[in-house]
Amino acid sequence: GLSLLQAPFFALGHWVAGATGAAQDGFSPPYQWAIALSPLVYVVLALFLLRKVLLRYFSDVVVAITLLLVVLATNAIQYISVDNAQTHGYLFALYAAQLFFTQRWHERPTFWSAIAIGGLIGLATVSRPTEALMVFIPLLWNTHEKEAARAKWALVRAQLPHVAVAIGAGFLAFFPQLLYWKVVTGSWVYDVGSKWDFLNPHWRVLFGGEKGWFIYTPITILLVLGLFFMRGQPWRKSALVFTLLNTWVIIAWHDWHYGGSYSSRALVQSYPVLALPFAALLERAVASRWRWPTLALCGYLLVVNLFQIKQYNNTVIHYDRMNFAAYWAVYLDADPTDADRARLNPPRR
Repeated sequence: GLSLLQAPFFALGHWVAGATGAAQDGFSPPYQWAIALSPLVYVVLALFLLRKVLLRYFSDVVVAITLLLVVLATNAIQYISVDNAQTHGYLFALYAAQLFFTQRWHERPTFWSAIAIGGLIGLATVSRPTEALMVFIPLLWNTHEKEAARAKWALVRAQLPHVAVAIGAGFLAFFPQLLYWKVVTGSWVYDVGSKWDFLNPHWRVLFGGEKGWFIYTPITILLVLGLFFMRGQPWRKSALVFTLLNTWVIIAWHDWHYGGSYSSRALVQSYPVLALPFAALLERAVASRWRWPTLALCGYLLVVNLFQIKQYNNTVIHYDRMNFAAYWAVYLDADPTDADRARLNPPRR
């Protein structure tokens, strides 16, 4: 999936390399620049789509604050701008597009929207198999109340050809992976060897001193609290069920460190979905006496995140050996001592 998403930019890099006399070997600077810029292009386009979705339910001011904080006050910015050749920035864009086309199909069903819904699910799944959970976004959209749910399923029954083309588009998006497995391994499906601890999930992914999501990107606490402010919204069940299942799957992966990373990188792609409840929380706060305390807190958490991103890229925050003692020793410290750095966990063997 990542290869498919990067392919247009790789082709552009290949053309630039030929036009400028650089080596057309897939590794020279034109290729590197093309791949580095590709997630930025996808995410910028995604933010325009996400803005359209959010404006359907929230004020322009709240939408602007939401988009700013979802990108700059979380670890998303690291995986969009620095470690951006991984899947997360691309998947961020796919989730924003999924929200846009799901909303569009429910308001005005068309074949093109149905194709986009199915194709995005297939493309996300072939990029990262656990993203098959994206299916719950269109599946549960507009099922927040009994009357709405009845109307939604009546619409689905009336548009069964749309369901068929969505399934077909999803299969076509996934088919290149099946074909690749068949050519390379001789089997249509190849075991990638992941190991899961579903009955004993690793809560340290969220709360641990190593790289806990709520610890290193604390504004995500507000994103999750927003799940309690979604009453009456057509995406309430979509956001809730997806977030619960997605979080469970992520914290159940056996290699819970997720390699060298800042905070919990596997949750970055879910931010467009969490932007909906987060905006609901902000809308409520802005209209209440909690307006300025909430905005001040968000501003502080924005500064903390950007400062920590700088620390991470300067190796003050270690990619794999942090703990609570080391974290608090370097918290907002631009020039930590050797003693502070020495609080790191020993290297994993």
